[in-house]
Amino acid sequence: MSINYPNGKKFTKKRIPEGKKNVYKKDDSFGNRGMSFEDDINETNDYYLAHEFAVIHKKPTPLQIVNVHYPKRSAAVVTEAYFQKPSTTDYNGLYNGYYIDFEAKETKNKTSFPLKNFHDHQLTHMERVVKHSGIAFILLHFAYHGEVYFLPAEYLLRFCETMERKSIPKVEIEEHGILVKTGYMPRIDYLKAVDTYLATRNK
Repeated sequence: MSINYPNGKKFTKKRIPEGKKNVYKKDDSFGNRGMSFEDDINETNDYYLAHEFAVIHKKPTPLQIVNVHYPKRSAAVVTEAYFQKPSTTDYNGLYNGYYIDFEAKETKNKTSFPLKNFHDHQLTHMERVVKHSGIAFILLHFAYHGEVYFLPAEYLLRFCETMERKSIPKVEIEEHGILVKTGYMPRIDYLKAVDTYLATRNK
């Protein structure tokens, strides 16, 4: 399928050499499952939904379909499409009466998280969510360390406004964020970090 950006340029999926799949290091409780960070978040959300803890889903990418091929009457294959507009964040939903909205990012850097991973339209969206008392945050995965951190959008926004650095030091993420427990079920238990954040915010 051919996908194009709003400026007309074609989207080209990078070829990943065999044995170099986008997987991340986890603690021993995960085992060698070869799953991506996004896969684990999706399975976590499925777990939350099945146990009625929360209703959180990955947002669909807005596409404008241009051409469709029908190899069979019962099947349709999209052969060309355009990204209609920049997406906002990866996930949103409801938890205990709160609106949840977050982005999931990962890096192979050992000591910092590059700010180039965050786009202006995403920061603007999170700022609006916070303004309306929603819970906006980032799940940051440090692949080398096998660690996931919950970082409130409020801190990220302040950092981007006041700092000229190109990355957030890991030590500052450890100080201002919350280490997320990882395991088997759920994979990435970020709702516990949300609870910790709310306990502080609502004081």
